[in-house]
Amino acid sequence: MTGVITASEPSWIAPFSGLSPRCFGKLVTALRSEGADAVGRGRPWSLSLEDRVLLVAAYWRTNLTMRQLALLFGISKSAADRIIDHLGPLMSLQPRRRFSKDTVLIVDGTLVPTRDHEVAEQSKNYRYSTNHQVVIDADSRLVVVVGRPLPGNRNDCKAWQLSGAKDAVGRTTVIADGGYRGTGLVIPHRRERGQTELPAWKEEHNASHRKVRARVEHVFARMKGWKILRDCRLKGDGVHHAMRGIARLHNLVLTG
Repeated sequence: MTGVITASEPSWIAPFSGLSPRCFGKLVTALRSEGADAVGRGRPWSLSLEDRVLLVAAYWRTNLTMRQLALLFGISKSAADRIIDHLGPLMSLQPRRRFSKDTVLIVDGTLVPTRDHEVAEQSKNYRYSTNHQVVIDADSRLVVVVGRPLPGNRNDCKAWQLSGAKDAVGRTTVIADGGYRGTGLVIPHRRERGQTELPAWKEEHNASHRKVRARVEHVFARMKGWKILRDCRLKGDGVHHAMRGIARLHNLVLTG
């Protein structure tokens, strides 16, 4: 059976992966150097590495069912499932290990509706969701850390520590919203008991803080252009690999 979509035709790459052909080529080259195309035992893959990468990115981008995706690439449903299980973790973003002394980071949590109730809980959006702590570089807007997903009913100040994001950034300066009170992060000023309004200088600080912190919200908006983050059907660690993989694709889009 012949597939409809192939990476050998550049016009398919952008709509189904969210990447330009140039960025897609850089991703494939990086994955090949990381050993993603290594020959192992058993039956060889029916698709080239380029087509397998496009399949995974297309799944994240469109959130089609496995049956629909398999038909587009001319393979069986089980083969599409195996490709995603194998290549999805290899496409994940690796957290940055070192930060310069003047680096400023921004953290926030985002909820991803997730159908696997073993990893998700009902959250403030009234859906079963997972809470993902995402840390970006305030200057470049690149994602540097994605914490492990926690049930969606966990608040951000708990998720910050439990997800591993806190340990990943060490002592680097991190900006956050008021939901991270008591964590030691840089958060907005709050009125103290008995105060009706904040001093002018604190209001100015808060206004500046909001403008900078909004950058992480813009990152979330771009990442959720990959529709799997609106309704994830993957089980177990699948949502974690998808979130980290999309963070890597987002970074590729920004860096060109």
